[in-house]
Amino acid sequence: IMVIYIAYLESIPQELLEAAEIDGANRFQRFRHITFPLVAPAFTVSLFLTLSNSFKLYDQNLSLTGGGPYNSTQMIAMEIFKTAFSENQMAYAQSKAVIFFVIVAVISLTQVYFNKKREVEM
Repeated sequence: IMVIYIAYLESIPQELLEAAEIDGANRFQRFRHITFPLVAPAFTVSLFLTLSNSFKLYDQNLSLTGGGPYNSTQMIAMEIFKTAFSENQMAYAQSKAVIFFVIVAVISLTQVYFNKKREVEM
């Protein structure tokens, strides 16, 4: 994720920062009005990746707690896996997975939509 931020920071044209400095902008104003709006797409990308990967968490949950006491730390992906292979209900697990996909897609697309409105095109 940090590579994404570094790439966006490196892509900011130095001419913009120099022009703002010549116009009398201080460091905070340059950051607020130039750097931050040009790095906003990096926030969209990183939030989308983090959100979608957090929903798909399975291996860490399995290795650390195995679902925890009384399934208190069981995530959705682990529930789908247990339904399919422990309870041997493949159709029910598949329907859970499809609903899970739709929920993740709706949340991700909504988040991308609202973040895209704040971005600045170069």
